[in-house]
Amino acid sequence: MSKEAIFISHFGSKHIGDDGAVVGNYVYSKDLFCEDIHFKRAWMSLEQIAQKSMLVNLSDAIAMNAKPKYALIGVVIPKAFSYEQLRELSTGFQKVAHRYGVEIIGGDTTAGEKLLISISIISDKPAKVLYRHGAKIGDLVAFTGTLGDSYKGLTRLLRGGRINKQARFISPKIKDSFIAKSAKYLHSGMDISDGLSKDLSRLLKESGNVGLHVTKKIPKRVACSGEEYEMLFSFDARQKKCIERRASQSRTKITIIGTVVRKRYVCRCKEHHF
Repeated sequence: MSKEAIFISHFGSKHIGDDGAVVGNYVYSKDLFCEDIHFKRAWMSLEQIAQKSMLVNLSDAIAMNAKPKYALIGVVIPKAFSYEQLRELSTGFQKVAHRYGVEIIGGDTTAGEKLLISISIISDKPAKVLYRHGAKIGDLVAFTGTLGDSYKGLTRLLRGGRINKQARFISPKIKDSFIAKSAKYLHSGMDISDGLSKDLSRLLKESGNVGLHVTKKIPKRVACSGEEYEMLFSFDARQKKCIERRASQSRTKITIIGTVVRKRYVCRCKEHHF
């Protein structure tokens, strides 16, 4: 068991286990975005860092088919930051919040050595919540878009190179249109933040420790590429044409990788956390 899983196991809430916690009529989600863990300041502008931190948080809510409404932002700000740098950060947060109709309603700031961002998103609960635990035996499992681009961008940055500001690692593209159109036909879903293989293991475990009969092999480096923020989901095989039609309507590529079966799935990747 990973350190993350061990830590989470100490809390007994029934609301833990998905991209967000469904409580009453709301969905609550939170992610951290930390300097020298998720990014280096030499790689991205402060505005880009703020934008990505908002996007990865909104991704969790949207992956559950929830409608993000409010955000609380906590920031550890390096002491040497100028007023202009603070403006860049706030501009990045506000641009993404405005794009998705989210109001920033508060948070907290403190000084520190490195830039750390913590964002809580409060969303309206949808008529159909998309949980991880809904995959059924015989379901088809698929993901949106293409995978591996984030790994390529990260590798180039680690080698001292540069990447385009629209590259996946800097500017993830959330598949909100596809999710909105198809959610009522899906049995389970989550965003791919820690790599296809790792997140697939979570979805299958939450669905009753089921497994996957693989019909399309994915190279390990692609299956382990984190921070893709594509959508992983399962659905009744009889709805295949329906899902493909909605993918086409939202101009979203989908790739079917296998069928849910009665066996255990083993993650092929190293642990991203810790």
